Amino acid sequence: MSGLINYLSCGLLWLGMLVKAPDLIRHWRDPYLRVICVLLALAGACFFLGAPPTVGAVNRLSGVPNLAAPLTYASITAYSASSQVLIVYWRGGPHVHRTARRWIVAYTIVLVGIAVMFALGDTPVERRTDFDTYYATTPFTAEMIVLYLAGHLAAVSVTTVSSLRWARQVHGWLRAGLVTLGVGSLCGAGYSLTKLAAVVAGWFGRDWTKLGTTVSPAAAGLGAVLIVVGVLIPLAGPRLTQRRQARRTYARLEPLAHELDELLTRRALRLPRPRFSSPATRLVWRQTSIHNALGHLDAFFDRALYERTLEAAARTTGGAEQAEATAWAAVVAAAVAEERTGDPDGTPTDALDRAPSTALLVPIADALTRSPLVAAARVRAGTTEGSTRA
Repeated sequence: MSGLINYLSCGLLWLGMLVKAPDLIRHWRDPYLRVICVLLALAGACFFLGAPPTVGAVNRLSGVPNLAAPLTYASITAYSASSQVLIVYWRGGPHVHRTARRWIVAYTIVLVGIAVMFALGDTPVERRTDFDTYYATTPFTAEMIVLYLAGHLAAVSVTTVSSLRWARQVHGWLRAGLVTLGVGSLCGAGYSLTKLAAVVAGWFGRDWTKLGTTVSPAAAGLGAVLIVVGVLIPLAGPRLTQRRQARRTYARLEPLAHELDELLTRRALRLPRPRFSSPATRLVWRQTSIHNALGHLDAFFDRALYERTLEAAARTTGGAEQAEATAWAAVVAAAVAEERTGDPDGTPTDALDRAPSTALLVPIADALTRSPLVAAARVRAGTTEGSTRA
């Protein structure tokens, strides 16, 4: 189980990066997308490099005891900088590039400090899990540890405050993402604080190693999960909303599609049904088939029936759009019955010269099943059809 949590957290973060990779390829000039991918890549690298098996492999292959420690600290520092840059680009503003450069420069200095301190320090004994507490009192190495922890704590603290403060000003998916990101950053602060507590305890002769080897990784893993979810929520949320709306609209169009089903089949007006397609594609397929049927029926649309039903619906419903949808539903139901007879004499002499818009299709479908005016128009059309056939 050694390193399992690290590798699982790394896999989750890099999976999020792979999800965003296609968007980055299409819009590689977008700095926001670049920062997101860098953030996820660096966060995953932190967990990968910090896993005890990876630590042992890096130390063994390099021949330098504990080289994995400054590499892990460097990745954590770079991740801290990327989280700040992400918030900067996320919020935008007139000085976004200047502010981002300042954060990058500040954490570049921290990276240089980590390298210099490690080179000046002496760490001959390999420590895969408790490097921080074991070398807490070693000259220069202790300063390196405090430097990276302070840099990380500063970054996650600013990210937490910025995210939660900004979340109070927005709504929807963006707010949910910011709150999740803020809570994840707060968990990241728990990692730094527990590590610092264990290090400071070592300065006073106390052994709090367990705090840094058990609580800190758990806080970091939970923070990683919440951070990747917080970053992806504003990106994936609107897509989920669109898919849900497409499925709902597709289902609500069922009464209208059923009304036109016999005509679509008999006249071969329905397009081939798409297989293994998205809800949006299925919705477009149903709307296109409906429009094909309505285009075939336009010569049978009775203007007089439309105007009578519109006037009656306006008196009963009180809404202009609902009245128009009811009038169109009555006209469509009557036109389907008239077209079925195949009798040119049944075609109205004063036909409507237009078809309903796509925005009206759902209200029309609702009116087909709910409006008594439409039911009456269907009965009259059926009676006329029976008289014509007789």
